[in-house]
Amino acid sequence: MDVDTMAAEVAPETPASGRSTKSRADDPDAWLRNQIIKGELMPNERLVEVDLTALLRVGRATVRTFLVRPEQEGLVVREPNRGARVRMVSEAEALEITQTRGALEALTARIAAVDATFDEIAEMRETLAYMAGRIQAGDLLAYSDGNARLHAKIISISRNHTAARLIVGLKAHMVRFQYRTVLVSGRSVQSLAEHTAIVDAIARYDPDAAEAAMRRHPSHVASTLRKTASARAQHEGPEPEKGSDALADSTFAATPIGSSLSR
Repeated sequence: MDVDTMAAEVAPETPASGRSTKSRADDPDAWLRNQIIKGELMPNERLVEVDLTALLRVGRATVRTFLVRPEQEGLVVREPNRGARVRMVSEAEALEITQTRGALEALTARIAAVDATFDEIAEMRETLAYMAGRIQAGDLLAYSDGNARLHAKIISISRNHTAARLIVGLKAHMVRFQYRTVLVSGRSVQSLAEHTAIVDAIARYDPDAAEAAMRRHPSHVASTLRKTASARAQHEGPEPEKGSDALADSTFAATPIGSSLSR
């Protein structure tokens, strides 16, 4: 898989993104993984083999094969006598992922500030304009999609295969938190300013400024995540411990797999 293809996986497959979604019939393996990454399969939702067999029209052995990659990526966990379920990422782990991804994306921004073409800079400017328009329209979910596309473009410009692969792997764990920060009051305007600073630095071919701007951006995202986690803890209490029965049966447990996957 080349860098452009991997970078594209950073942006969600939605109508607003302009990317076509994987077909369940044509590529059931990729489709199933995509349902986890996009959040169609919710954290802690059980992946019942007999349901997946009927849904994907494949044998149970094939279903088990399909679950190998998501399990290796940490998207799925298997439990003795209970089968597989979508793994839930805690707020603490989400902060670690945000910090790690920020360090990797700072590297890609630095490289982009050296290698970006005029056409690539123009494309980033167009995405910024789209994001600003989505804020004015009050469509924060579409703004978030534009945000993801901008990050994907910077990764693509860097042409750093290793960074792209690692970032895509980290992003796959963040579906539960994908829209949480941008929905915080005032965060979208601050986010747009941060992304504008990143693109401006790349357009000036200033790698130091581009790296610094990209490092500041996830630090602000992490700060917002901490605030939302604190507010949730005060309202709902602390998250259940990993592996506990309370976690497995928590309110994040989703509807039966057949109904959620057929949406």
